[in-house]
Amino acid sequence: MRPSWTWRSAIFVSVTALLTVACGSGDDGGQGSGDDQPLKLGYVLPETGQLAYLGPPQIQSAKFAMKQINDAGGVLGKQLPAMVAGDEAGQEAVAVQSANRVLNSGVDAIIGAAASGMSLAFIDAVTGAGVVQCSGSNTAPTFTDYPDDGFYFRTAPSDALQGPVLAKVVRGDGHTRVAMVARADDYGRGLLDSTKKALEANGATVVLSQTYDPEATNFDQVAQQIANSRPDAAVVISFEEGSQIIRAMIEAGAGPRQIGVYGADGVRSEQLGSLVSPGDPTVIAGMKGTAPASADNPEYTKQLKAFAPDLQELQYAPQVFDCATIVALAAEQAKSTDPTVFSKEIDGITKDGEKCTSFAACKDLIERGTNVDYDGVSGPLDFTDAGEPGKATIEVYGYDDAGKLQTLRTEESTG
Repeated sequence: MRPSWTWRSAIFVSVTALLTVACGSGDDGGQGSGDDQPLKLGYVLPETGQLAYLGPPQIQSAKFAMKQINDAGGVLGKQLPAMVAGDEAGQEAVAVQSANRVLNSGVDAIIGAAASGMSLAFIDAVTGAGVVQCSGSNTAPTFTDYPDDGFYFRTAPSDALQGPVLAKVVRGDGHTRVAMVARADDYGRGLLDSTKKALEANGATVVLSQTYDPEATNFDQVAQQIANSRPDAAVVISFEEGSQIIRAMIEAGAGPRQIGVYGADGVRSEQLGSLVSPGDPTVIAGMKGTAPASADNPEYTKQLKAFAPDLQELQYAPQVFDCATIVALAAEQAKSTDPTVFSKEIDGITKDGEKCTSFAACKDLIERGTNVDYDGVSGPLDFTDAGEPGKATIEVYGYDDAGKLQTLRTEESTG
């Protein structure tokens, strides 16, 4: 069930609206700026905090998308100005402050947040102000039915699509007694619920289903609960703190060498082995997990790395690129940079038209009066009426004998 507006949310939105009026849109464009102002984008993404490793790929990919857009002539003949930056920081209070500041700069769309919980902290303020929000990595099922008045979109699939694939991987390895622990937030609870239901529907017994405080500094008790439940497999739904949980599980005798250990997108990292055990990354050998996959797009990857050569992670970079692109294409289609106008075009940009795979190609079709179906660098989007992909390609990943991350296969999911 989605959370309802609280009196705090209503007050925050009212204050935001008053500040926006007081600041005025002036020559900078912004909320409801109309056709005479350039499209203005901002972001609230993790520059610090638990998901800081996901910040650079998302931020740089958004900037790369803007370069592609501007190289193709911009939106409605005007170049996009530099993005207004905000840090979600893994803290709701900071994320709200960042969103407020970005909103007050007069943006037409905000990209982010990366974490579902951070987006939920400020979604009411953004959509209540009539500004578009698009996330490339929010996966909590909460957003599917959230009352956003048609202003919230995501290019990452719901965990209602990932959970059944994660359960299938666990059961496919022959496990029948499964312990599950998850962050006590919308992401953790949502993926835990969808995975648990799929496990039980496929004959497994869930011997432990527990959420934990992600702000904890010690996870020995969580690991001991897993060990005490005597599972043959454990599913850890976490962010970066997952490395501490897995380390504690190993110390409790319930690591990847004793039982099947599985993760999801929040813990998928090239550096996981070194985070768990700096001196011996092989301790996670055999661990597996799932994450929303991107289409095999070597040309995009090559171009992004040329644009931002210091990038280490690429997770969710394609999905964020697609967020920026569909917002720009919707403004082209609507012939307006007013988010209350172009938001209505976003779903349609992704389906039921002539296929195109870049802003430039799609823009050319739009200018010729053709309906477009943008297939993104993350793959076909085909948005449902909820403003999200209706099906997903899920990556099954694993760590080899050296503790190195590998993609094992991908699977299609419709939930």
